[in-house]
Amino acid sequence: MKKNIILGLFVLATMVSCTANKEEKSFQTSDINTLYKAAPEGVKTKWFSSENKKGEKGKGGQTNKGAKGDAFTMIGPGDSTILLEHQGAGIITKIWSANSTQWSEEDRRKLSINMYWDNEEKPAVSVPFSDFFGIGLGLMTPFENAFFSMPEGRSFNCAIPMPFRKAAKIEVVNESDKFIMFYYKINMVELPKLDDDALYFHAFWNREIETEKGKDYTILPKIEGQGRYLGTNIGVIGNEKYRGSWFGEGEVKIYLDGDREFPSLVGTGTEDYIGTGWGQGEYAHTIQGSTISNKAFDLYTFYRFHTYDPVYFHNDCRITIQQIGNSTKQGIIDMIEKGAEIIPVWSYVEKDGYDAAKRYLDMGNPPSVYSENFPDGVSTNFYRNDDVSSTAYFYLDKPSSSLPKLPSVEMRTKRLKEKVFDKLKK
Repeated sequence: MKKNIILGLFVLATMVSCTANKEEKSFQTSDINTLYKAAPEGVKTKWFSSENKKGEKGKGGQTNKGAKGDAFTMIGPGDSTILLEHQGAGIITKIWSANSTQWSEEDRRKLSINMYWDNEEKPAVSVPFSDFFGIGLGLMTPFENAFFSMPEGRSFNCAIPMPFRKAAKIEVVNESDKFIMFYYKINMVELPKLDDDALYFHAFWNREIETEKGKDYTILPKIEGQGRYLGTNIGVIGNEKYRGSWFGEGEVKIYLDGDREFPSLVGTGTEDYIGTGWGQGEYAHTIQGSTISNKAFDLYTFYRFHTYDPVYFHNDCRITIQQIGNSTKQGIIDMIEKGAEIIPVWSYVEKDGYDAAKRYLDMGNPPSVYSENFPDGVSTNFYRNDDVSSTAYFYLDKPSSSLPKLPSVEMRTKRLKEKVFDKLKK
């Protein structure tokens, strides 16, 4: 009898253990993207589009008796439309949209995409539409990287996984003065439960039409919580007073977990941060690239993502980039003659080596120094003020944050036509 009781308890314990292991196995969301694994228990694939707005089972393509009949959604001036609304846990796996020929370049910043997690009132993502999809300044060009792509330069693709525990909502807001023909498809997997350590996806957009000399531009204001910085895409409209000089000597600074005056992580220059050197041409690699590089008009868009080189934070994070350029002695003289105020940061003389460079570290700002005292071989880093905008991507342990709201449509589109679109058409 005693043996039977012991055997029964052993069998029961084994069954409970197996059930627990099975349940634990069912909720391992990492299995979702393991291509040869069967779907974990309770996981369902859903697609949201104009042909199945609620992503419901067996209810797609009903508009025109099974034929293509509702491929797009019209969004009126000042209106918004919900692309996805879902209750329960899940992970958004892919977002696609097409750039209708009705859209103008400015429309791409007059539309914004907002994402809400777990029934929060404040969006975790609120970004001008095209800027969100990996390229700034309202521009489009063919490229592909780890998170975004624009096949043939006329569509938007995002493959960043976006988990949520209770609910998800994605909407597009149209602040243009026209009706927008909007094509989209959002793919997700529904889960019975999300892993306890899964973080929420966030994105933040910023712009300074004229940065302040000597003050770093903010890519990501200080955020509090635990998370991971994914990366950024940045757009620069160079100040015409500095035309002909190089804009990108500024170093990216990442302040982590209590850093104040000085950061824990710092780069060596703008183009260095995105994986190239000595200026930047156009290229699109997996985690780094410069999608637009127009030296004639000082127009640049570029990106850097931290996939296999993660940037984690446990309490807080803040990210900036210095506003520093570089030019030759003659270039400095030419800029001063055009009325540019030059505040030097660092200079070096190539033929004399580093010892000569150190002599120019504290040179002040008398314009005559460049024409009278500097040797011909001098090269100078100097503070600039340009038009800079950016989108920062990150994960956070909260479904919303205290970051500022998206700026007005006027702020988002100001000067783009004359400074960007008209220039590139010439």
